This record gives sequence, C-alpha cells and structure tokens, in this order.
Amino acid sequence: MVKLRLTRMGAKKAPFYRIVAVDSRKARDGQYIDQIGYYNPVSEPKQIVIDAEKAKAWLEKGAQPTDTVMGLLVTQGIVAKNK
Repeated sequence: MVKLRLTRMGAKKAPFYRIVAVDSRKARDGQYIDQIGYYNPVSEPKQIVIDAEKAKAWLEKGAQPTDTVMGLLVTQGIVAKNK
C-alpha cells in the first residue's frame, strides 16, 4: 500500500520534512516513489509547500495519508476537512 507521509531531512535540531509517496513497508527515511512537497516547522512562519495536482493524483490512486500529512493537506485546502 502507498502512503503519503513525512520523511525527515535537515540538521540536528533543525529538521524539515519532505512530503512523499512511499510504500508503507519502507523505512521512514528510506527510498520513496515521489516527492509532492515539503514542510518546515522551524521557520517563522512555518513553510508548507505542496504540489496540489500530485497530491490529488496520489489520493485518487488510493494512497493513504498519515494523520500529520492529512492535517497539512487540509491546511492548504487540497482536501476537505472530514466532520
């Protein structure tokens, strides 16, 4: 199964994350299929850059976003918030 999740990048105590499509059996920072954006929680204001078309395409193919990635997608207005 393909998941949309975060992979950690950056230096010690200065992380940023890539939002990637990855096989769920792979390691957190392992090989990924496609990068759809990035998230930098350290910068002020926080940076969230997501390619909406890639994200929607992966969701249509059945990729399951993690809770964190789903929150970022809702924040960016790419998917509607579930009630």
